[in-house]
Amino acid sequence: MSIRLRLALQFGLILAVILLLFALSVYFATLQSRRTLFTQSLFKRTLVVGHAYAEGQRNQHAGSPPALYRRYLRQLYRTLPDEEGRVYDQANRLVFREGQGAAKPVPIEWLAEVRRNGRAVLEPEKNYHETVGLLYRDPRLGPLVVVASSVDEDSRQQLGELRRLLVLGLLAALVVMGLGSWFFAGRALRPLRRMVREVDGITATDLSQRLSQGAGSTDEIGHLTQRFNRLLDRLQAAFAGQRTFVRDASHELRTPLTALIGELEVALLQAERPPAEYRRVLQSTLDSARQLNQLTNGLLSIARASDDPSQVPMAEVRLDELLLQAHEQLLRRHSTCRVDLNFGEGEDASAFVVNGNETLLLSAVLNVLDNACKFSAGTGRPVTATLTRTASSLALLVTDEGPGLPPADLQQVFVPFFRAASARGVPGHGIGLPLAARIMALHGGTVRLESEPGHGTHVWLEWPLQPAK
Repeated sequence: MSIRLRLALQFGLILAVILLLFALSVYFATLQSRRTLFTQSLFKRTLVVGHAYAEGQRNQHAGSPPALYRRYLRQLYRTLPDEEGRVYDQANRLVFREGQGAAKPVPIEWLAEVRRNGRAVLEPEKNYHETVGLLYRDPRLGPLVVVASSVDEDSRQQLGELRRLLVLGLLAALVVMGLGSWFFAGRALRPLRRMVREVDGITATDLSQRLSQGAGSTDEIGHLTQRFNRLLDRLQAAFAGQRTFVRDASHELRTPLTALIGELEVALLQAERPPAEYRRVLQSTLDSARQLNQLTNGLLSIARASDDPSQVPMAEVRLDELLLQAHEQLLRRHSTCRVDLNFGEGEDASAFVVNGNETLLLSAVLNVLDNACKFSAGTGRPVTATLTRTASSLALLVTDEGPGLPPADLQQVFVPFFRAASARGVPGHGIGLPLAARIMALHGGTVRLESEPGHGTHVWLEWPLQPAK
């Protein structure tokens, strides 16, 4: 079932129930109102019956009670259909009756109720037949129960006409309502149909298309369009980054592979070569293999750092101990590099604790220190690593005295495989800082970098402090 049909049916059903309840309330309110008016009219008839009976008993010469009753009825507006009047004495005996048809006895309990309350209405019979009773007090005859009954023919006709009008009106309203709900549901879903057509035109090879906002950009569909366009922006950026990453990674992997294959082919050109030449070829291929291994490990680390944070195991990590581990590993790589560590003054053991993955954080810190050592090589100046704590964050500042970076290169240092002009002679693949940035983002932290040509580089790794539990 389509959304348009479902909306039309739901809207039509709600309105149909409302109209049905309204029609029933109108009908039963009219029924109750007409019954009240008719019973009031019957009570007036009981006064006529009682007065005619009492006058007939007091003045026998003026005529019999039936004659007086008929004379009084002629003074009224009109007689009622199947009208009947009865009078019961104190012993509940029928002493007077005037009307058409066979007399139907009334319950003795009901007569007693009339005597207690002064008046009462008998439960209505079929075909709009009503019976009422009134206690008529006469000084000479005593308390009499006067009963009047008749058929409410006017109500039967008018209520029947009202039922027909309500049924026809309800059916007509349902038809108009169904057509209207179908039309307006179609208009409400028109932007969605347009969105479906536009989404069908977006493919993985062309993510530059966007959904049109339309005039009603402030409603729910407009908000959905904006969110979808933002999703397309992120997807386009991710696809572009993936294509760039694959292209650059392929290029970086091809360089050592080409060197390795070339050395082996050259070694096989001659049947016999001196042992020193074979040693040189083996050393060259070993260097290329190590370069490949280092590059592959870097690519795997970048992929791991891009995972969902909920899937990465986290625990409490002491950054001061982590920095000492990184310093120890760094000295194995760069034995001549001097790194000065500063942990602040007066800080306790728990001052530098963060929630994170120790392996990934160690890789981020080690990459930043490794870059600082590589760019400081030959300057004779030390690399400094300062760990500080503020009210809202923890920060590790790594400073080197290398050649520095121009402003244009600072905007590209976090792009994988980017190599600045000043770093062309330095070993590496351009994945250290991008990897550190992704690891810090995975932990809710940031990486900042400041540098000037000839004045070295400052790199900040910052972690937000966890709120106290």
